[in-house]
Amino acid sequence: MTVRELSHIHRFLPATEKGATPLLLLHGTGGDENDLIGLGRELSPGAALLSPRGQVLERGMPRFFRRLAEGIFDEADVVARAAALAGFIAEARAAYGLEAPVAVGFSNGANIAAALLYRHPEALAGAVLLRAMVPLSEPPLGGLAEKPVLILSGAMDPIVPSENAARLAESLTAAGGDVTHETLPLGHNLSRMDLDITKGWLSDRFAA
Repeated sequence: MTVRELSHIHRFLPATEKGATPLLLLHGTGGDENDLIGLGRELSPGAALLSPRGQVLERGMPRFFRRLAEGIFDEADVVARAAALAGFIAEARAAYGLEAPVAVGFSNGANIAAALLYRHPEALAGAVLLRAMVPLSEPPLGGLAEKPVLILSGAMDPIVPSENAARLAESLTAAGGDVTHETLPLGHNLSRMDLDITKGWLSDRFAA
């Protein structure tokens, strides 16, 4: 359900379990605020779910920031959209009475979550980055203060080069994050393996 008008079109599902860390669900290109609701329910059944829609359209498909070509991002837009998303998170926390959420992002959603970690680390309690790339060529250093981050990459991903995913993990670690990076025998799409690993990691790091 969505009960309030905020800066982003979104869905919000309140928590059913006291103490469960909220999840911020960030869809991939062409998705919307409904895409990852089922995933969020499976990953943390009692948690509040906050799922915004990206505000950029690419050939009619929602995204969280502009790109110039496949794998080439409009970095000025990345910075601006990350700031806007951080503002939305603050609005939603005030409107719904939420603690800082853990971002769970897929593809484009994972990339904007990584940008949030770099530019607005206070907005998140942690992040799960599924098939993420480095969103900024010169990310800021420091500021993550051992914030938990899980990166799940695909060894056969045709979109995200393995070198790029490794560089993302290294840069987030250098920024102070407590980073776990696993490369799975998969492509760009998600699988049961992703869900099981993510669910276990969330349970270990953010148990209610």
